[in-house]
Amino acid sequence: MKNSEEIMDAARVLSRCQHVTIFTGAGISTESGIPDFRSPGSGLWNQLDPEDFTIQRFKANPQRFYQLGIKFLETILKASPSPAHQAIGEMEKLGLVKSVITQNIDGLHQKGGSKNVIEVHGTLQTASCLFCHKQETISKVIEDVQQGLLPPRCEDCGEPVKPDITLFGEAMPPTYQQALEEVQKADGMLVIGSSLLVSPANMLPQFIKKLVIINQEDTPYHSRADVMIRQSISKTVPRLKEALLERKIS
Repeated sequence: MKNSEEIMDAARVLSRCQHVTIFTGAGISTESGIPDFRSPGSGLWNQLDPEDFTIQRFKANPQRFYQLGIKFLETILKASPSPAHQAIGEMEKLGLVKSVITQNIDGLHQKGGSKNVIEVHGTLQTASCLFCHKQETISKVIEDVQQGLLPPRCEDCGEPVKPDITLFGEAMPPTYQQALEEVQKADGMLVIGSSLLVSPANMLPQFIKKLVIINQEDTPYHSRADVMIRQSISKTVPRLKEALLERKIS
């Protein structure tokens, strides 16, 4: 009963906004089989050292980056969108939301049907040479690694190639500026599956007047959120979509 009331409250808040953007973090993809980073016991940083995923470590030893990360990269590329990803794609198609801003690199929003996706931490669909910047598909890079080419190298200049994701210590990609411009147009934000702890992406909600958060744990913004829902993302988001659609039709 409580969850139903929270969903109706969230729909009421968001339906009164003219420009709603969705902001997602790793929590939306855990039900697609991709571990998040900070959950006790199951988070990725319980298995790996974040220091091994800095740009400095990559440049010093790209072979180790691929040795440590290849299984995680393969898991991401094989993953399928969850009901939450699919519901978000439908929400955009129905005009209930304008865009998705995501901290994730997994491409599951696009697989789920979303078109206007802003990936503030880069994408895992491509990789680029650190020297000449030639770009190639991530599937080619993974194939090279699986064949024992560590690290995979640029076909043109022979330098290591790096997935087009933002490692610790790297500057934010141009998509972050796009996200800033988007939140300045928005008057409503639905945050899904983000701890809102990672800077500078966690600053984006501060520009929003109306805020709804779906996340199992509290975030730094929970006290100012209009609605905070601590329930299953894959169950809650489709129900919220239906509630928003009902309000739009009525």
